[in-house]
Order: sequence, then C-alpha cells, then structure tokens
Amino acid sequence: MRRLFLTSILAALAAISCCGPKDGEYTFRILTTNDVHGHYFDSSYVSDRTSHSLLSVAWHVDSIRVADGKENVVLIDAGDCLQGDNAAYYYNYVDTESKHLFARMVEVIGYDAVVVGNHDIETGHAVYDRLVKTMEVPFLAANALRTDNGKPYFQEYVTLKRHGLKITIIGFTNPNIKSWLSPLLWEGMEFESLIPFAQETVDRIVAKEKSDVVIAALHSGTGEGDGSRLESQGLDLLRSIKGVDFIICSHDHRPVTFEEDGICLINAGSHCRNLGYGSVTLTVKDGKVISKSLSADLLPMDKEKVDEDMKALFRPEFEAVKAFTLKEVGELKTDLVTRESFCGMSDYMNLIHTLSLSCAPAQISFAAPLTFNGHVKAGTLVYNDLFTIYPFENQLFVVKMTGEEIKNYLELSYDNWINTVSSADDLLLKIADRPDARTGQKRWSFVNMSYNFDSAGGLVYEVDVTKPAGSRVNILSLADGSSFRTDAEYNVAMTSYRASGGGGLLKDGAGVDTDLIDERVVEYYPEIRNILYDYLSENTVIDPEVIGDETVIGRWSFVPVDMASKALERDMKLLFP
Repeated sequence: MRRLFLTSILAALAAISCCGPKDGEYTFRILTTNDVHGHYFDSSYVSDRTSHSLLSVAWHVDSIRVADGKENVVLIDAGDCLQGDNAAYYYNYVDTESKHLFARMVEVIGYDAVVVGNHDIETGHAVYDRLVKTMEVPFLAANALRTDNGKPYFQEYVTLKRHGLKITIIGFTNPNIKSWLSPLLWEGMEFESLIPFAQETVDRIVAKEKSDVVIAALHSGTGEGDGSRLESQGLDLLRSIKGVDFIICSHDHRPVTFEEDGICLINAGSHCRNLGYGSVTLTVKDGKVISKSLSADLLPMDKEKVDEDMKALFRPEFEAVKAFTLKEVGELKTDLVTRESFCGMSDYMNLIHTLSLSCAPAQISFAAPLTFNGHVKAGTLVYNDLFTIYPFENQLFVVKMTGEEIKNYLELSYDNWINTVSSADDLLLKIADRPDARTGQKRWSFVNMSYNFDSAGGLVYEVDVTKPAGSRVNILSLADGSSFRTDAEYNVAMTSYRASGGGGLLKDGAGVDTDLIDERVVEYYPEIRNILYDYLSENTVIDPEVIGDETVIGRWSFVPVDMASKALERDMKLLFP
C-alpha cells in the first residue's frame, strides 16, 4: 500500500511538472488574416482569373508549420468572413442545411480562433447563430453583450496550451455596429466600446488564466490613435492597454504593423492578400517566463500557391457556387458603369432609385454607388452580375423625413463629394493625389468614401458648385412636378446602413437621432439585391428608358453646367487615367 501511495504521489508530481513549461527558449508565430470577405476559393467563377483566397492561406500557413512546428504556430482571423463573395452568400442564404462552408474550411486549415466582424453580424441571426452552433473553431466577441443578462453573446476568449505555456486570445467585435445595421440583425445584443472595456476584460481573463502570451484580436480599424473614431480603436488600445502582447486589427483593410512599449499591432489588410506575421520568443527559467521579445511583419501571399488537396476536397462546394453564380436572371439593355454616378445622373443610379421607389410607400430615394468602378456590360445577366450592381446585403428602409431634413441631408452628402469652385480650372471633385493605403503608390482618389455620396431619386434639383457648403442644393419639385415643401413630411427609401446612422448623413446632416430610427420607419423591405432579383423575375429586362423615367426618378445636375462639365471631365481623367 505504501509503495502504491508513493507511486501515485510521484506520478501526480510528474504530471504537474509536465504541464508546466520546461526551462529554455520558446518561439511562437502568430499568423493572422482578416476581412476575408468570402474569398474562400481562388476563382472568380465566371473566368479563368484567379484571386487571393483561403486556399492560398492554407498553403502558406502549412509551409510555416512545416518549418517551425505545428505547436509553435497560432492562427487567428479577425472577422468579416461571412460576407462579400458568392460563396459566402450561397452558404448564408441558399444552402442553409449544410454545415457552413466557412466553418468547414477554417477547421481544415486549423484556425485557433475567429473574431466576429460587423459584416458577420449583418448576415443576420440565422446565419451567425448557425455558425456558433456548428463551427468547432471559437467565434469570439467579448464586447457583444446580451441585453437580457449582460453576459457575452459569443465566446469571449480561448486559451491554447503549447509546451506548457498558455496563449490566450481574447476577441472583440466592432463597437459601432448599431450605427450601421438594423436592430433586427443584432437583436438581443449591445456593443461596448473597447475603451475601457478591453482593459477590464483583459485584466479579468489574464488573472484567471495566468496567461504567458496575450493576444487581443479586434474587429476594429487601426485608426489614428486620437480617440476620435469608435469604429477604429486599434492605435487607441496600443497606446493605452496593459498586459497584452499583440493587438490584431482589421475592418479598415489597411495593411500595417506598429510596435510601441513592447506591444505589437498587426493589420493584415483584407481579402487574403497578406498574412500577418507576429513572432514572440519567451525565455523560461525555474518554470517561469523571465523575458519576452516580440516582432511583427506582413507576408504578401502568392495567390497562385494554393493547397491542392484542400481545393480538391471542396470541389463539390465550388461547383455548387459556380452553378448558382452563372444562373441567368435577365437581360440588360445598356452598360451600367458605376463611376458615372460621380458626375450626375447615370443608368446605374437610375436603376437603384427605380428599385427603391418601387417599394411602397416610398416617395423619395437616397442611394450611393457602392462599387467604386464597377462595369456590367449590356447583354444576358447572370446572378454574379447582381453582386457587381449591389455588393452588400443591405436591407431597404422607408423612413419619414421632413423636407428641410431632406435638403440638409443632401447638402452634407454633396459636401462629402465636391468642392466649391470659381472656374473650370479648380478641382470640382473632392480628390487628392496621395499614397494608396494598400500599395503605397501615389494616385488620385476621393478624400471621403464614395459609398457615402448619396444622390436623390424622386426629386428635381440642382447642385450649384459655386456656392459654399450648406447652400448648394436647390430642390425645385418632386419628380411628378408637384411642389416640394420644407415643412412637409415625405417617405424616403434608404439602405438599412444609412438608416442606422452609417456615413453620418442622417445624424450630422439631417439632424435625425438614429438611435430612435424605429420611430420613423414606416416600412421594412428585404435585401436590395433581392429586390433587384425580384424586379428581373417580373420584368426580365433592365431598360434605360424604363429606369430613366424622369416622372418617377426625377432629375438632378451640377450647375453652372458648362463650368461643371469641363471640371468634371478633367477630374475624372485624374481618378480613372
């Protein structure tokens, strides 16, 4: 009995010893992706052109695992994985019975954690709740709190045990979600700002886990570090948080790394173009970490190098998405060119306004070009073309607004977009010659985001480019010729993104409290791409004479016409050389 007792004690001590780190030096690679946006496959589905994809991520990560050892590699995705490409859409809304393709792919690749992004929430409860239930990889968002009990809606963190050391990954989603998305999509949740919430969460979890390496993985932009942007708090955290080794950023598609006071920040950009590459080396003595060194870099990924075994494994899923993508849906009688929207009325914007105004009881429509330089050629349309025409899963809301609010809304929209000019030699479009965020090469681009350049349908109005901001828009009438009154109320169609505060046009322009938008919504409609699909199912053809009916969509123009047209011609050549 005594011998058995001693044997048991020695076995227990040995077990305890093996669970802790042995003295020595350990190096871990922290690999990251973010804003994959549905780029699961390396094909465009409609041509032989290849693109960056999770198949390429798999090849590059496997190469690093072979070189450094699987136990020494940690792989994290920082969110926005379920929206942006046909494959994501297909497994979100068409094939809802199978296990989601993204879940299966990240399990095969061997991700250790995935963070919830705002566009993941945009897919709706049915999609992300299904992912939570079936995906074996943790789906993290510590700051998405349930409204019924204050507890996290998603998993907060995961702790990995490697060589007896503990690596803790804490996930945070974007705290600005309620400003972009309909409450129907995030019902039952509130989203906490990362400051001070992230520090409080890190302190609590690290105290519990006794972590050796701590990673805060955020679906938040890098930002400027001045505390000015709720949606981009990466540098704010880098310069304030304690007890964290790596901050993984995302959201703004800005590939960058920083290092300050022993903390590394990594933002891999988007669409699997880069692999975030962090490295941490720990020295252990007497079972404790006595020193730690970190570094961060970005590894450009070669889109041609893909995991062929994984590609073959998911070939049936690819073929299903391709068949859906190539489904014929109607005919287009004119080219749709999105960049024409920056100069005035265009067939592209006429179509979007026509769709919006077809939704009763809408009288006026606000819409912006969501694809910066998209081009759909006349001819037979396949479903894939609908993603170019309307790339996002935005719903359509019809919102009650006064005439004065409508006018002020448009004033801010055009101020995002144009300058005040005194001659055709001045820059009319608000553009600048500056380095591209992704390539670093200088090129002309808009100062502000073009998806916030709303024009109006259902109105007849002019935009005087010689007038100062706030007094450029002159609304002459409604589209049918009836009078427009600033003291009257109108039903205005707009995206759920805009109605929820996206772009600030409602709040900062019209002065509408978007936190109370439900009090103004008179009708909800489904995703705008679905409205487009239904339009084609009923009409079979997109005809410029129909979508350009001025008695429905109205008309607008920049004035003085001669000065504006000359300046616009030059500016567009700068933007699109």
